[in-house]
Amino acid sequence: LLSRQVDGIIYAAMYHRAADPPPTVHQVPTVLLDCYAEDCSLPSVTPDEEIGGYTATAYLLAKGHKRVGFIKHNIVQPASVGRLAGYKRALAEYNIPFDESLVVEERGYIAGGFQGTMRLMQVPQPPTAIFCFNDRTALGAYQAIHELGLSIPADVAVIGFDNEPDFAALLRPSLTTLELPHFEMGRWAVDHLLKLIAMPAVDRANAPLQHVMVCPFIERESA
Repeated sequence: LLSRQVDGIIYAAMYHRAADPPPTVHQVPTVLLDCYAEDCSLPSVTPDEEIGGYTATAYLLAKGHKRVGFIKHNIVQPASVGRLAGYKRALAEYNIPFDESLVVEERGYIAGGFQGTMRLMQVPQPPTAIFCFNDRTALGAYQAIHELGLSIPADVAVIGFDNEPDFAALLRPSLTTLELPHFEMGRWAVDHLLKLIAMPAVDRANAPLQHVMVCPFIERESA
């Protein structure tokens, strides 16, 4: 790209993570999309994982649930760390003690959601609601809840994350979830890059903006 004399670069990741772009990106204005530099040396736009976890958990608590389970991704990454932090923050605001038995770690896939839900439902006081790391995890939770002869949301409410276009709205009941703002992040990255290109180089070097975007809450039938 540099050999083609581009005016700027958007460096994008497939999922929210720390990125390590080559030093040569500093030769032109660059914006990191769905990733960030740990030294904050480049401007970035990422989803607000903590607010997402808080929103999902607070919604369930406001509905009257006192025991909310959380199926957490077993790989340390901003999404799993942030969503757990949001979960804990919502519990604290509602004066509900954090219960380690209600948080299980599984891979963020259908099988992980199934296994995680089975584990949660075996604790002495099982949850009446489950916040799932992502929609695929929630799909596995649906399977486990149905296998146990329980109903969603009458017996167990379920919330996912991602708003998967292939199935979130098509599940029965349709899945309440949060949407990763991919379109909005992409648009912001382009807008910000154009602003950087128009700036004097000395101004671009001052405190690169680390922008986070709220994940919209999609209320459906599962919670």
